[in-house]
Amino acid sequence: LLQQQRRNSQYRFQQEYWERVRRDQQRLQNWNYYDNLDYNYRYSRSGNWYYTNSHGAQMLQNAIQYGYEEGYRAGRADREDGWGYDYNSSYAYQDASYGYDGYYVGYDEYSYYFRQGFQRGYDDGYYSRSQYGRYYNGKYTILGAIAGAILDLIF
Repeated sequence: LLQQQRRNSQYRFQQEYWERVRRDQQRLQNWNYYDNLDYNYRYSRSGNWYYTNSHGAQMLQNAIQYGYEEGYRAGRADREDGWGYDYNSSYAYQDASYGYDGYYVGYDEYSYYFRQGFQRGYDDGYYSRSQYGRYYNGKYTILGAIAGAILDLIF
């Protein structure tokens, strides 16, 4: 469909996203799970408190960062294709699983934070700006203050 719509940049982004997910799945085959950790981090979402350990807290922070990176790429691709602003129709936004390993936090939690980062990255990529993040050392990186505001993590 993307090719029929002449959305070549978005098509290329989607192919690259699938490749990153495939490599991530290979990485997870060698993953070590530790279940003897203290649940000493908490965060609030939609008025509810959730508890996790340091690995879960890191995973949620990674979800925001990965979402931002993928969102930036998707937004830039839509802009290059002359396509209208539409972050939630991106396959990566709908999938929201890149970087998720199945441990420490649920997929619903991970995907929520991935999508929060994605939307902000898409905004920056589509409008070619650096409101929520910046390009540094070969990576699109969300600003720490923005990530902290998204994930109100308490130790």
